[in-house]
Amino acid sequence: MPKKRSGGGLTTTQQAAKFLGVAALSGVVLAGIALPAAGALGLATKGTVEGFDEIPANLRTPPLSQRTEILDSKGGLIASVYSRDRTVVELKDISPHMQKAIVAIEDARFYEHGAIDLKGILRALNRNVQDGGTTQGASTLTQQYVKNVFVEQAGDDPDKVAQATQQTMGRKIQEMKYAIQVEEKLGKKRILANYLNITFFGQQAYGVEAASQRYFSKSAKDLTLEEAALLAGLVQSPSRYDPVNDPTEATKRRNTVLQRMADVGDISQAEADKAKANPIKLKVQKPKNGCITAVSGAGFFCDYVRHVFLTDPVFGKTKEDRAKLWNRGGLTVRTTLDPQSQQSVQNSIKDHVYKSDKVATAVTLVQPGTGKIMGMGQSKPYGFGPDETQYNYSVDKSMGGSNYGFPTGSTFKPFLAAAAIEGGKPATQTYPSPYEMDYPDTVQSCGKPWVNDGVPKYHLENENESERGPYALKQAMEKSVNTYFVQMLEDIGMCPVSQMTDKLGIVQGDGTKLPQNPSTLTLGSNGLSPLTMASAYAAFANRGTYCTPIAIESVKTAGGTSLPVPKTTCSQAMSQPTADTINTLLRGVVDSGTGQQAGLQSRDNAGKTGTTDARKNAWFVGYTPNMSGAVWVGSPSQSVEMVNITIGGVYQAKVFGGQVPGPIWRDAMTGALDGVAAPAFSAVDIPDAPERNDREGYGWPGHGGERPGANNAPNQTGGNTGDRGGQTNGGGQGP
Repeated sequence: MPKKRSGGGLTTTQQAAKFLGVAALSGVVLAGIALPAAGALGLATKGTVEGFDEIPANLRTPPLSQRTEILDSKGGLIASVYSRDRTVVELKDISPHMQKAIVAIEDARFYEHGAIDLKGILRALNRNVQDGGTTQGASTLTQQYVKNVFVEQAGDDPDKVAQATQQTMGRKIQEMKYAIQVEEKLGKKRILANYLNITFFGQQAYGVEAASQRYFSKSAKDLTLEEAALLAGLVQSPSRYDPVNDPTEATKRRNTVLQRMADVGDISQAEADKAKANPIKLKVQKPKNGCITAVSGAGFFCDYVRHVFLTDPVFGKTKEDRAKLWNRGGLTVRTTLDPQSQQSVQNSIKDHVYKSDKVATAVTLVQPGTGKIMGMGQSKPYGFGPDETQYNYSVDKSMGGSNYGFPTGSTFKPFLAAAAIEGGKPATQTYPSPYEMDYPDTVQSCGKPWVNDGVPKYHLENENESERGPYALKQAMEKSVNTYFVQMLEDIGMCPVSQMTDKLGIVQGDGTKLPQNPSTLTLGSNGLSPLTMASAYAAFANRGTYCTPIAIESVKTAGGTSLPVPKTTCSQAMSQPTADTINTLLRGVVDSGTGQQAGLQSRDNAGKTGTTDARKNAWFVGYTPNMSGAVWVGSPSQSVEMVNITIGGVYQAKVFGGQVPGPIWRDAMTGALDGVAAPAFSAVDIPDAPERNDREGYGWPGHGGERPGANNAPNQTGGNTGDRGGQTNGGGQGP
């Protein structure tokens, strides 16, 4: 007894017989249907039966590529992204007019014949013989659906698409055989629904729902007779009958469909004539695809979400698996983005930095304790035009950011202070802190000590000559005294600082670990991203617990299945007393130090300013107990010195971290936290240093004499100027 094949229901012999019956009935007739010569068919040969057995028994129908919606934390739409703009709907949600129109014009005998229409084949042959060519085909709606599946499987690969649409005998045989199986498995109604969901209607619209929205701004279930006829007419040639670009041809084609509907009895001739008399009325929605369409300046956050999806193994073991899931679409991605915070970020950016300015700003807000990214924006909009960019200045290179991040200047100093306090140094620790000094001769590291082998020796100075020690930590932090923190580094060594930054998730913008040298680990001479800084400072706000940043809260498929998403990982980076001490120190910065212009009036807040060599970068990083934010201002290419410059319509003789980034942070945080609870820090008592009359400073043993003018930094280029900041690393930071 012949063995049945899985899924087909028929034996190999039965399937071949059924298929060959079609061929035998039509004989060489098929040769006249836009196919190769009769000799190429071989339908009655032994070879054809063997070849038939080689064709897969089941039609693999991939999930249709659909639109993915990216939502904010409240469920508002940020952007839609898709490789195919398609929304799959059930047949009951498609207008009866549309169902009748597509059948009338594409396959009027759809409900009468099987998978292959022999009458249609004979009719096509007769027409082609009369015309002396191959002007008419005889593909049924089922066969067309099968071809569309081939095209869908091909994706955006041009070679595979060409293969899927090639007019060869092998391809036609395959389509016919698959059509037989599809008819048996799915039935007419499911085939019609699948066809209407898969076919292309032009203007980047796949499927009838997307087409209805594109041309008429309404759902497919609400299509009128005239509208349905227009869409049905597009399928044959979406570009030729495009109503947007050629309404005359589109009208002719629509009327052809209407007449065909009357001829087959779907509507009366009077109804057809009345519909023909009406002009085409479009209400076109332009295609809105991708992060460039994101609302509230969230294009860069949208792109960050895409990068997370394509790189995190939780969405697939390989990059190919993740890309396939993303491109297939049909997902609902609920993100962490808070619409109130995001709007506040954008408003602040707009008020302080223009997109046409020589410099840019990037702002990122993170929620302490959860790692949730609440807001992310920049002054150069997401796009391809003048003063636009696709580089996200808030994140690392691997996630779509700049090549190296941006030097952070003195905003790095709290990490050094945290390492010192965690290691047992008191909050009242005092160092001589001269106005200028050589870097130490040696500084201990996790391995081989760093040696000041510069010729002349590497040197640094404070922002102002009046800044001469000795200073205690509280005053040194408020004034951002460079020499104090270099002496602190010499005292504790670099290894505790490296260990602290590792616990705080701090890496350079290119993803590599921070090098161990004094300039990097005191004065912030290496590039970091605003997201990295905001997340690290959030650990201070969270009393020492660092949480990795996250952007995605949930993902659901088109069928409603929830997918796993990346989770934040929280760990204790420092003790609570250490964090509380840092919070108290940084409150002093905004209360009476370099960050006074950033201070919030209605709630506890803390932060640190930073300005780098030649004023190429200015920062303010600050936080409240329930929000952390980082603001960077500078040139992405590191080519602009922010001296005698106009930013946001305001002239700046010299840019400081507290002067330009500070107010941006203040306004962004004020709006983001409006109506939100205002918890207090757990403050510690740090005594003020005694008043000093002597401003001459004190020597620091073992460093030799001070050498005015020898202002060079270890392993770096340039000197230390600006808001008591650090040096640049000598390389361009731009994209």
